[in-house]
Amino acid sequence: MSRTVSSWILSSARSSIILQGKGRWYSIYIPNRNKNKWKLVFSKTCPCPAGSCSLDRTFSCPKAFRHTSTEEEHFSFQLSPAQINDILRAGELSHRTLALNGRNANSVLRFESNQLASNSPMEDRRSAATCLQTAGMMFGVFDGHAGAACAQAVSERLLHYIAVSLMPRQSLQEIELAVEAMKPVRPILQWHRHPNDVEYQEITSQYFENLRVYWQHLLDLDTEPGFSLEEAMICAFKRLDSDISLEVQAPQENELMRNIALQVAFSGATACVAHIDGVHLHVANTGDCRAVLGVREEDGTWSTVPLTRDHNAYDEFEIRRLKREHPRSEEKTLFVNDRLLGILMPSRAFGDVQLKWSKELQHSILENSCDVEALNIYQYVPPNYHTPPYLTAEPEVTYHKLRSKDKFLVIASDGLWEMLSNEKVVKLVAGHLTELNMQKPPLTFKKPVNLGYMHNLLLQRKSKGLASLDQNIATHLIRHAIGSNESGEVDPEKLAAMLTLPEDLARMYRDDITVTVVYFNSETIEDYYRSH
Repeated sequence: MSRTVSSWILSSARSSIILQGKGRWYSIYIPNRNKNKWKLVFSKTCPCPAGSCSLDRTFSCPKAFRHTSTEEEHFSFQLSPAQINDILRAGELSHRTLALNGRNANSVLRFESNQLASNSPMEDRRSAATCLQTAGMMFGVFDGHAGAACAQAVSERLLHYIAVSLMPRQSLQEIELAVEAMKPVRPILQWHRHPNDVEYQEITSQYFENLRVYWQHLLDLDTEPGFSLEEAMICAFKRLDSDISLEVQAPQENELMRNIALQVAFSGATACVAHIDGVHLHVANTGDCRAVLGVREEDGTWSTVPLTRDHNAYDEFEIRRLKREHPRSEEKTLFVNDRLLGILMPSRAFGDVQLKWSKELQHSILENSCDVEALNIYQYVPPNYHTPPYLTAEPEVTYHKLRSKDKFLVIASDGLWEMLSNEKVVKLVAGHLTELNMQKPPLTFKKPVNLGYMHNLLLQRKSKGLASLDQNIATHLIRHAIGSNESGEVDPEKLAAMLTLPEDLARMYRDDITVTVVYFNSETIEDYYRSH
């Protein structure tokens, strides 16, 4: 890293952060307006050791490469290309759908995903699963704030709630009978996980019991639930958020489970989930994660189709919605400094009961809890807090019927979109596809085939640069998001600097980034239209 760039980073750090004892004071200066979802005047370091509440187990940048000081003598931006790749590729996940009889009948060809932490611990989460009841596939990206607890819980639970909402009455009855008889229950989802994608093992049984209460509610309906997919997704989002709120209010003797419920409810998470079944694509979005479709037109050019809107103070529809839901006397205080009640960037989210409950309920729950300060939970009622709830988890659902020219879907947390536009992301994915295809020479075999001949073919591929190219497209996007210069090319020095920033400084320059790219099977989509 050049002396000029490193000095600029350090000087801006010193002018914006004052380190004071065990806490951190943050000044008003933030280079990117979207960097902090929750606007905290004072952020206190957690007094309890990391992991003591089983909430800090997550992938983060290896400590060997991260700094903990903004003092210049402690700074080093030197990373080898191999070290950079190790950091960028640590969270890679990919999955190709299985082909039957040599033919893949799934409209999803494969997906590739990756994450890069800025917060410590990371607050983003992701999910991917095949719904065993509908044969559809679901992909979710969850952006946490005020901690990772809510994003963790939503990533584990939301896809189950959607799957249950889609199940016919007979299937729900079969599951309920199996549970009553204490027999094994058929799996609802087949998960596709990275080894570092963790679960709250301590609270899994309670999550299952609350999911059971939900399907019992569906069985109590007089008729077949018969939800459309849009209705199922909306109902699942709202029900899970309601359960998160009720779980923390219920009496709980187990202190660990009580603490987890508190942290989940008092932190928050935005969510974007896609359900793909054949040519039917539904995207449910709450908050400011985003889903974008990459389309290859007949003339070979690429176009972008946004499938979500960012729910925040910059969206006129959200402003009008909130004004309808609250008295006219509050119109000028709903959004202050482009934040909901001057606090929160997104205007829809899971959790965040501070913006949903009455003042009296908040006080009652927190005063009867254990040391909430040790859980990084602080009772703070914003000014002009008169008619809660101000926040909702109800998603906006978009339907899109896939065409053969729809090639891929990108779902990502706002850490990516703050750095790259929709059009730039689609261009990078399209260029990556073209580059991969160009750099793969056909494997034409000359008889007889031997190991030496195969070895030479592999060497040819390596010499053409394939080995140095990111095989995972999500990694390629993250590399460009944090390392691109003004001309759009990756600057190795800038990339190294962004990866070695101290923990208390990194958050000012980049957010956690989570990306999932889903590639569609054009042949399967074309077959659908031929048969219909």
